[in-house]
Amino acid sequence: MRKAKITSSILGVVGILMISIAMVLQNDEAFMERNSVSHVFQEVDIKSMAASSNMIVKEKNLLAEEEQEKTPMITEVKMETAPASVIIPPRVEVYDHMTLEELAQKLNRNLGSGYLAGKGQLIASYCIEKKVDPYLAVAIILHETGCRSNCSKLVRTCNNVGGQKGSPGCNGGSYKAYATLDDGIRGFVDNLQRNYYARGLTTVDTIGPKYAESSNWISMIYSYINQIKAN
Repeated sequence: MRKAKITSSILGVVGILMISIAMVLQNDEAFMERNSVSHVFQEVDIKSMAASSNMIVKEKNLLAEEEQEKTPMITEVKMETAPASVIIPPRVEVYDHMTLEELAQKLNRNLGSGYLAGKGQLIASYCIEKKVDPYLAVAIILHETGCRSNCSKLVRTCNNVGGQKGSPGCNGGSYKAYATLDDGIRGFVDNLQRNYYARGLTTVDTIGPKYAESSNWISMIYSYINQIKAN
């Protein structure tokens, strides 16, 4: 009888232990299940956040691209590496703070629209080459030829722009004839350089007594020079 009671007690204790173990296992499974679900939700949240972040970055990139399209692109050109086509040549002044082109344009404005029109480039370049004052040369041409209005017959017939004498003679006379107007202009500048400038006669006052007999020649040349400067 006593053994039966002891056995019954042992079985009861074992039963209680088994129930406790079962309950612990059940709780562990529930805990693991909850952790698993929580982990899943955490993964979902992380993926959602990553997707949202990617969307924000893409939207920012699109906005940046749109702004770049609206904003004109400015490219800095460094002169030391720029192609020759964009390099600005230095300004070269040849006379009276003017470039050769500017001097030619100024002379053309004074030569009028008649027989001597457009010869400013030739006169400017040849005078600079021969070291002759281009203002003085044009002033003498205008005075000797009357080309401010209608050029003289000597100019129109024999291309003599400076009233130079020599051979071959124009129509058999004492004034020299030139084949072309360009030849006549070069011959006139050559005459100034050879017979005046080379001998130290480089001003209106020193050239006048030898170039012309008229006492008004010097004042007339100065008047033309002042008109050329002002035009």
